[in-house]
Amino acid sequence: MNTVTPLLQETKSASASVRRLSSEQKTALLDRLADVVLENTTAILAENQKDLDAMPDNDPKKDRLLLNEKRIADLAESLRTVAQLPDPNGEVLLERTIEQGLQLRKLAVPLGVVGVIYESRPNVTLDVASLCLRSGNACVLKGGKEAHHSNLALVGLIHRVLAEFDLPAATVALMPPDRAVVNELLTATRYIDIIIPRGSDSLIQYVRQNSLVPTIETGAGVCHTYVEQTADLEKARDIVINAKVSRPSVCNSLDGILVDRAVAAEFLPMLVDGFTKWNVEVFADEEAFEILSAVAYPALQRAQLSDFGREFLDYKCAVKVVGGLDEALSHIQTYSSRHSESIISRDSALVDRFLGEVDAAAVYANASTRFTDGGVFGLGAEIGISTQKLHARGPFALEKLVTEKWVVVGDGQVRW
Repeated sequence: MNTVTPLLQETKSASASVRRLSSEQKTALLDRLADVVLENTTAILAENQKDLDAMPDNDPKKDRLLLNEKRIADLAESLRTVAQLPDPNGEVLLERTIEQGLQLRKLAVPLGVVGVIYESRPNVTLDVASLCLRSGNACVLKGGKEAHHSNLALVGLIHRVLAEFDLPAATVALMPPDRAVVNELLTATRYIDIIIPRGSDSLIQYVRQNSLVPTIETGAGVCHTYVEQTADLEKARDIVINAKVSRPSVCNSLDGILVDRAVAAEFLPMLVDGFTKWNVEVFADEEAFEILSAVAYPALQRAQLSDFGREFLDYKCAVKVVGGLDEALSHIQTYSSRHSESIISRDSALVDRFLGEVDAAAVYANASTRFTDGGVFGLGAEIGISTQKLHARGPFALEKLVTEKWVVVGDGQVRW
């Protein structure tokens, strides 16, 4: 494999070009890109089909890989939404004159070059490009080989629009699918300002452990829903089923169900019809196993310790019966990836404790964890869900693609 350093150098140079764009130019660029994407729906789907044909049907990542007319239309709409969001670049965060007569301003400025390493999801290609362009950043995209035809098609359309606006193609640079490229990106401290891995826990941990470029973690979601004994059980049933089956391959889907012992015998059988329809495989602790065995749930396994804390990304989940809020909180603290956690309860004091004490990027009361999403939160799109605490937490979107710069203006002042 040839080095990608020359392309990274071009992207670093291109970052100055996008930084000079006005807010109005960036809006026009993204609106134009939305038009081009819609106009080329058939061509995008044809390239996406090549990727789909190469992936086994039983691979849980296949849903992430899939594009269809609705998803492409949604991507175009997301581009238009991002285009209308306030431009964070150049925002004055603080302004004052200090004692020496110096005028100080703290400004929001682009990060520079944003590198994103991701798996399966071709939608990330457009999401990242739109957010970076709107915030005045260039970007380096390293998608997986499983989505390479889709990514090539989308980046080709991006390059077409960049040319219309006299911007270098390297403003949005797609890396070769070779895995060896990853290590080169992780050490490219002269050309990349931040690396964001989005994908499996193994990918995220590899980037964390090997990157010399500052890293923000996104992606891994081990999400729980705790059904407390005062819960409206019909609402709890609907929430749990939705969180598990509506789109199990995404990071905000449900992996662990915690049920209060006082209502477990009544509640768990309520899941049977909904879970059977989707053939959800349940890994149950001893108490839950006995309850579900008694109602002959067909896809039932005894849980191993390793099943708690698994991100299933499939029609599978773990179930544990707990003795109250304290045990639920302890279990979540042990096994959560700190992505999204939910409590179903009518006890306001317990709800407040849960929301206050659970250490996660998003916490819910009486709602599905499936809402953790930059678009749903009104952020237009996201690069991923950050589960760490520095710089960004939760949906990593437009507002977090900037850093700070101090601008100091004087009139001959010196300091001895």
